[in-house]
Amino acid sequence: MSNFISGTEARQLINSHKAFLIDVRNPPEFANGSAPGAVNIPVNMIPHKAQELDVNKTIIVFCLSGGRSSQAQMILQSMGFSNVKNAGGLQDYMNS
Repeated sequence: MSNFISGTEARQLINSHKAFLIDVRNPPEFANGSAPGAVNIPVNMIPHKAQELDVNKTIIVFCLSGGRSSQAQMILQSMGFSNVKNAGGLQDYMNS
C-alpha cells in the first residue's frame, strides 16, 4: 500500500513543521546532493534509527527512483508508523 505524495505537498508539510524528510539513499549518493532539509537515513538503517523519529509527525521518504523509498515506507509502517508518505525519486520531489 504505497502512499505517494507530490513534492509540492511534501514541501508544504515540511515548511509547516508537520513533516520530517528522509533521504533513504546511501551516504555517497546523499553527499552528491539532496533535497533541502533532508536527513540521510539509508534504507538498511531505518530499523535501527526509527526510534529517533517523531511518531506524531508525517514522515516523508524519497530515494533515487522510488524503489528504496517504497521499502522504507513499508518498514516504517510495519514498525507502527501510521503516517509515512513516499515522495518517490529525488527528481520527482524537486520537480513537482
